[in-house]
Amino acid sequence: MDESSGSEPRPKWWNRPRRNAGSDDVIVGATGEVSARDVPGAPAEPEEVPPQGTGSGQSRVPAAATPLHPEDPYGTPPYGGPGPWALAPPVQHPRAQPTPAHGVPVPPPGSTPPGGVHTVGAHVPPTPAHGTAVPPHGTPAHGVPGGTPSHGTPAPGAHPHPGTPAHGTGVPPAPPVPGTPAHGTGVAAVAHTPQHPGKHSPGDASHASHTGGGQHRYDPWAVPGGPGEGPTPPTGSGDGRGPRGRTLLVGALLVALLAGAVGGAVGMYVERNGGFGRVSLSQPAGEGGDRPKDSVAGIAASTLPGVVTLHVRGGSGQSTGTGFVLDDKGHILTNHHVVRSAAQGGRIGVTFNGGETVRGRLVGGDGGYDLAVVKVDRVDGLRPLPLGNSESVQVGDPVVAIGSPFDLAGTVTTGIISAKERPVTAGGRGDGTDISYVNALQTDAPINPGNSGGPLVDTRGRVVGVNTAIRSGEGGGGGADEQRGGSVGLGFAIPVNQAKRVAEELINDGRATHPVIGVSVDIADQSEEGARVGGGEGDQPGVVPGGPADDAGMKEGDLITAVDGARVRSGEELIVKIRSHKPGDELELTVERGGKERSVKLTLGSGSSG
Repeated sequence: MDESSGSEPRPKWWNRPRRNAGSDDVIVGATGEVSARDVPGAPAEPEEVPPQGTGSGQSRVPAAATPLHPEDPYGTPPYGGPGPWALAPPVQHPRAQPTPAHGVPVPPPGSTPPGGVHTVGAHVPPTPAHGTAVPPHGTPAHGVPGGTPSHGTPAPGAHPHPGTPAHGTGVPPAPPVPGTPAHGTGVAAVAHTPQHPGKHSPGDASHASHTGGGQHRYDPWAVPGGPGEGPTPPTGSGDGRGPRGRTLLVGALLVALLAGAVGGAVGMYVERNGGFGRVSLSQPAGEGGDRPKDSVAGIAASTLPGVVTLHVRGGSGQSTGTGFVLDDKGHILTNHHVVRSAAQGGRIGVTFNGGETVRGRLVGGDGGYDLAVVKVDRVDGLRPLPLGNSESVQVGDPVVAIGSPFDLAGTVTTGIISAKERPVTAGGRGDGTDISYVNALQTDAPINPGNSGGPLVDTRGRVVGVNTAIRSGEGGGGGADEQRGGSVGLGFAIPVNQAKRVAEELINDGRATHPVIGVSVDIADQSEEGARVGGGEGDQPGVVPGGPADDAGMKEGDLITAVDGARVRSGEELIVKIRSHKPGDELELTVERGGKERSVKLTLGSGSSG
């Protein structure tokens, strides 16, 4: 087979093949170079010079080939060797059975081609450069013009070292590598369609190889070991449990834990402090002006200046109570059991609402009524409290109690009148003396130890009663300062009409008078309902001769069952009913004798507590 002359000009590395105008054939030279004639977008082919030598495999060679691209001073692939700033190949998508990239080493000649048939001197066409058109019908037969040189004929411009052959140099058959077409297998022609006319880039062309009837894209940047060329070492399991997946999982867990901890801390802070800012509470502006006189505040404002606190020390002990000013002369009304210890030379301290404390003296007292009067001297600006009429009080009327419970001066409580004419016995000593018999007003205004002697006022600020006793949960009745159990809503006050009369007598005479009917009754006898006349102490008769009862014709043994129509159930109730009047008043008694009832009218006499 003829060989090319040594003087034949060598094609340059930048020459590119082009297609003949109006023909799908390509011209293959003796060197294996493919002409780029009539390739769309390629420059005009230069004037050709007849080749040197003769031979059927010779072809026309350009006298001065004009490169399709200017010379690359840096030798950037794929048109030259790697330059100093060569870019790394881009990441490729997997391709099925790609053609080896330009410059990939191939096995030496004589290796077994695909299918196991060894062909001596077999020739493998060179790997075309990126963008080079390839024959559409496979490799030309041996000895055909433009085909592969004879076996053993060195290819012009062959590289002296094994490795990458020169551009256009035939390469020996390679071992079967997935993706590489077998010798003699036709390669489909690929058309180059640039995205932008006049501009060429490696990524602008699409290449396909025909192997077994399938078409695949040719990728000049593909690297060995890609899809279809052998197994690729796994980088991690498909279920995300590889090193990277585990790292991401651990990171996500740490972020979730941190977010939960921060959220919990923020929530706890907000729950405990109600937010992140400072708390500012709303408050209305101060409201000036006086309260209505009939309101609790108005009543307290007008009454408190006339209320005092009493501290008594004496031979029999000490006590604390309340009183109120009766007149501008310094007379103060209180309970007898509050100042009883001062009767034997004790000391009485009087503290006014403003905090001033002066010494007081006992004017007089009566244990049967549980009332006493104390006087202070040389005190100016006293505020006496007005007195009301207890007969006009109705059940349900609102009332205000003022006093010093447990020595807490100026305490104001409110309630209503719960009942009237409630018979109450309170106080008394071991010998049975100083027992108080009170036909009292009952109130649910809280009254506690220390309230004794304080005023019970109506909505006009007028005194309608004197607080004297409570019914505690511990049982029994007694003075408010003697029942230490506290209020259970059962308080009792002496009607102010009775207190007024007794106070006048104590101030004027030093002692008080009691209304009497002139009979003795057995208080201990509870066998029947009513008050049985008789059972006087010692030789004292049941009916006092010349007394009101004797004048009305009553006899010992009579049973008194009513006073002015009000039922009497015991001797104590009879005394309470009578003590609620004053000497000289007329009463009508219902008396039962021998199983028959009759009415008896009499005029109350006068007695004293001695």
